[in-house]
Amino acid sequence: MTRYAIDHSRNVLIALWGTGMGDIATIVTELPRAHDRWDAQRLAASLTDLSRACWRCYTHPASTAERQGPNSVGWYRQCERDAFAAIVPALTNPGPAIGSPFAMSTTRVEDSAHRIGRSLRAFDISQLTVRIITEVTDEVAAVEQAELGDLSDRAQQAVVLSREDASPLQVAQADGLLQRHPFGPEELFTEVDPAAAAIAAAHWLYAAASTTARRARLHPAQVVARVDGIRSLVQESLTEIVTSIGTGTSPRQAVMPMIRHALRVAEGNLSGVTEARYRITAAEELAERAHSDLPELGLDFDTVCLPISPLDPLRPAPDLLENLLEAIHGCWLLDVHRVHPLGTLVDESAEPLRRGPVEAYLAEVRQEAAVRREDLL
Repeated sequence: MTRYAIDHSRNVLIALWGTGMGDIATIVTELPRAHDRWDAQRLAASLTDLSRACWRCYTHPASTAERQGPNSVGWYRQCERDAFAAIVPALTNPGPAIGSPFAMSTTRVEDSAHRIGRSLRAFDISQLTVRIITEVTDEVAAVEQAELGDLSDRAQQAVVLSREDASPLQVAQADGLLQRHPFGPEELFTEVDPAAAAIAAAHWLYAAASTTARRARLHPAQVVARVDGIRSLVQESLTEIVTSIGTGTSPRQAVMPMIRHALRVAEGNLSGVTEARYRITAAEELAERAHSDLPELGLDFDTVCLPISPLDPLRPAPDLLENLLEAIHGCWLLDVHRVHPLGTLVDESAEPLRRGPVEAYLAEVRQEAAVRREDLL
């Protein structure tokens, strides 16, 4: 989403958004002097709220809601998306002034647009209204562009968001990037929706784990379980993904429920009775193991934190993508230490003979990935 801020030294409104590699900032407009010192910040806050509401329509599309029909989650999400058409009219006809009683809009999108319109009244400058309408129109167009799978230009900010769905076009683009660089190129974080990139990375992790497993005479899940440097809960989830793909589950089906669960955790919900039971059982097992250890450490049960998601709920898709790429790299490390103790990692400055083992390994990984490419796309 785009965040808006005021540069008081120059008295300008600034817009900034993430790109997967730092933020981009641009000046939206100069601001005339307002009657109240908070007027400019009210405008910036309302613009940020509108951007958040619009981008939520991208990350939480109506089509992914489990319930549809009147007054369902899917129905309310579609109402939010349909409200895009009411944004510009709300900017120019926002209703009563700030502080006056007024009826709340039925959607967050339209309500945010009304608040922007009311904030503009404090300046009473028509040119400012025209500039803000242009800015809002550009932001909405970026959301609509991202929905179509095009994350270029301003829509690039979608690369830092976690979506409940993934565009097949974006999955194919991520697969192409991993085909060239199986350890994960920088473009995977700056050009592709992270949920789609995670789906493709899960496919390539299975290919890497299978390659290492074949050489070491192990099961692919055993390979992932032996990768060093990954937190236990994360390793458990990656092993689950590899196991699921190995039994015929598509990478999309293996990855998306994990991302959706983390998104619900971010909203304060533990999704599903089965998941709740699993976490409760884990807590009971932890309590039994810690019954004798905690008092000796000077701790009590209320100080123990029980993780309920292997992913960061604030950025689950980028977090999962990072974990998957780390595991792909770990599969190579396991292989190189077993088969090529003198081998080195990918290093463009390395001598060709020392780059040989990794090139041979990646050739096998690419071949393995190609066999199952239909399951990915």
